[in-house]
Order: sequence, then C-alpha cells, then structure tokens
Amino acid sequence: MQRLRPATEGAGEDRGQVGIGTLIVFIAMVLVAAIAAGVLINTAGFLQSSAQATGQQSSDSTTNRIQVVGMTGDHFTGNSEVGVVHITVKRAPGAGNVDLSKTTILWIGPSGSYYQLAASNSDASPDGKFAISTIQDKDDSKPVLNNVEDRLKISLDLGDKDLATGEPFGEPLPEGESATLRISSPAGGMTTEEVIVPKTLSGESSVTL
Repeated sequence: MQRLRPATEGAGEDRGQVGIGTLIVFIAMVLVAAIAAGVLINTAGFLQSSAQATGQQSSDSTTNRIQVVGMTGDHFTGNSEVGVVHITVKRAPGAGNVDLSKTTILWIGPSGSYYQLAASNSDASPDGKFAISTIQDKDDSKPVLNNVEDRLKISLDLGDKDLATGEPFGEPLPEGESATLRISSPAGGMTTEEVIVPKTLSGESSVTL
C-alpha cells in the first residue's frame, strides 16, 4: 500500500525561500528609497541656497543705491553752456556700502547718450569717465560710501577737457536745456535724476541744476 505524502511536507522549505526573496526585495526598496531621499535632500538644499542668493540680490538691487543730494554746474563756455556737472551723493536710506569706482552712469542729453565709468576704472573703454572727490568722509573711505554721513562728489566733464581727472564726453549743456542721469550701483540699484540748466547763466560762476 502506497503511503500518502502529508500535505504539509516541504511547506517549510517553500516558506523559507519565499521569505528570503521578500527580504531581498525589501532591502532593495530600502536602498532605492535612501538614494532617492539623498537626491531630494541635496536638490532641496541647492534650491534653498539659490533662492536665498536670488532674494539677496533682489534686495540689494532695490536698497543698495545712492541718493543725489544736489547738483551744480560750472566751467561755462563762451556760448553760455555748462561744461562741468557736479553731483553730490550719499548712501540711500537702508543701503549698504556703495563703491563709486564700480558705479556706472548713463547720460542722456541733447547731443546723445553716453555710458561712463569712474576715472579709476581702467577695465573698459566707455564714452567718458567721471571724477570722484571728497566733500565729507571722516574715515577716508573714498570712493566707497560706507557711512550715512559720507558725501562724495561725482564730476562729469562735458565737451572739452576741463577737469584734471576723468575723460570728457558729449557736448556742453546749453542754457534752458536738460539731460537725464541714470546712476547704477554695483548691486544694480538705479537712481534717475534730471539735470536742468537755468534759462540764463549770465553773471554766474556756478549754478544749481
């Protein structure tokens, strides 16, 4: 008489094989999840750093700019034209340090548009170069505005060379004419000012613009 094989015979071995396979799959899933988590963490850190840098740059371009305190004109030509424009500047409220040697100026006037850099900046060849002098600077930080009390003067030479430093550009500004100044700080902060010459310069050696 043939002995019947018990229904449970060999089941333990089958369960062991299934358990090992499941364990291998589980370990593989854990490894994949760990790698994916690492990639996500690195990506998140990179995006956070980029967002912070972008936010700081946006903030700097808004706040780190200069403020014009006043403007005057002198070196009048024989045709009653302003030959030199002086711009007194300070740090704008809330601004950090502003280096005028890295500041750019765009002059838009009757004779055209002219791009300028500081006279100390020799890395490029703009249409002209402006001079920087000190009005008030207790710690001698020129050309950097690093204090709210600092007052520096930017001088633009129009037409013929009238200043010892800087390079002239464009043409002198006639009586009653106007021009636009766009001053950009190194961080990208923009300051726009209108330069308006009085209708008569007769009898004056210097005028407020």
